[in-house]
Amino acid sequence: MTITDLRRADVAALVDHTLLKPEATRADAEATIAEAAELGVYAVCLSPSMLPIDTGDQKSCVVAGFPSGKHHSLVKAAEARLAVDSGADEVDMVIDVGAALDQRFDEVFADVLTVREAVGDETVLKVIVESAALLDLAGEDTLTEVCAHAARAGASFVKTSTGFHPAGGASVRAVEIMRAAVPARVGVKASGGIRDARFAAELIAAGATRLGLSGSRAVLEGFAE
Repeated sequence: MTITDLRRADVAALVDHTLLKPEATRADAEATIAEAAELGVYAVCLSPSMLPIDTGDQKSCVVAGFPSGKHHSLVKAAEARLAVDSGADEVDMVIDVGAALDQRFDEVFADVLTVREAVGDETVLKVIVESAALLDLAGEDTLTEVCAHAARAGASFVKTSTGFHPAGGASVRAVEIMRAAVPARVGVKASGGIRDARFAAELIAAGATRLGLSGSRAVLEGFAE
């Protein structure tokens, strides 16, 4: 699959238009929502402190345990539940990457399950695994195990990255591994460092079914109408 095989509207329908900068203001969030509507993307991804906020026709997505994942599972669950009660349609939670590196996959499973039970089955739950860090420090088998355990615990999607980890963001290889690790019912969200249409197309070809983009306009303008 190449850029020429994809149309702008089809790619926009996969995009979570994202604003997670610590310095983001309420006005910044409102501008992001307006841009999301203009671009016709699927969802707007914001920090939970921005809620409640009207995202219009776009889904509302927030993060939990962000960006370190080092929060207690019950804290992540409470944050996620509060976000849902405040209007969030989707939650992107961060795992404890250290637990994954220690091969404590049962703890990763429990972490995801705790948040899943808190938000209920109707909420889309994306699980951020920091794929670049796992690949750099532990290898492909660890990434595979983490994604498989997240899926079994109730993840709707497995997600590559927060975009804040120094190891980096999404990669084609990470998406391929993650897609192979989870059943078809579980999506793969690629995020972190996606700045142009060519890379976005490569990630979609590798199996990404959602894209987390802060520079959505620049990416989408690379695709034909």
